[in-house]
Amino acid sequence: MLTEEIKQQRHQARQQRLKAQVDAAVARASIEKGLLLVITGNGKGKSTAGFGTVARAVGHGLTAAVVQFIKGSWECGERNLLQQHGVEFSVMATGFTWDTQDKAADIAAAELVWQDAERFLADDSLDLVLLDELTYMLSYHYLPLERIEQALLNRPAKQHVVITGRACHRRLLELADTVSEIAAVKHAFDNGVKAQRGLDW
Repeated sequence: MLTEEIKQQRHQARQQRLKAQVDAAVARASIEKGLLLVITGNGKGKSTAGFGTVARAVGHGLTAAVVQFIKGSWECGERNLLQQHGVEFSVMATGFTWDTQDKAADIAAAELVWQDAERFLADDSLDLVLLDELTYMLSYHYLPLERIEQALLNRPAKQHVVITGRACHRRLLELADTVSEIAAVKHAFDNGVKAQRGLDW
């Protein structure tokens, strides 16, 4: 039977090997560049993760801007907070397609907001741009892929971009440096629980 001292020695040896592996990986990661992150999948939390990244950046004194596609005109807690810290927002403000039921109007609204996105993506004073729910603009054929791709590829070299939304186009997945997929395991809404202020919006 192993003594506690031997167990501790073995644990320490395992942790030292792990630390050596982590330290080596950190030492190899020497590239600095603007990253493209995609947060996709059918689960809840994609926009939340995107806004968390914006909050982190602002907390470090970086500059950020946010473009919100698909969102309606209702109050947004993230916007209430981040605008107080100098984050510029551009909001499509049409709501969901089943609310508007007017494809031409939705396309026109998407075009106006995308013009702001292009301005943000060309602004080298911005460290981070969040394109919240952008994926739907491609799924619904509101914006051309080529135009989005060009803006992403031509952005300032050190500017980070976060894209959120379901069913991300494969080309954006290819361009991305980091892709996270949030799975739908369980959702309160499916059991009749309404969206709640401060938690869902």
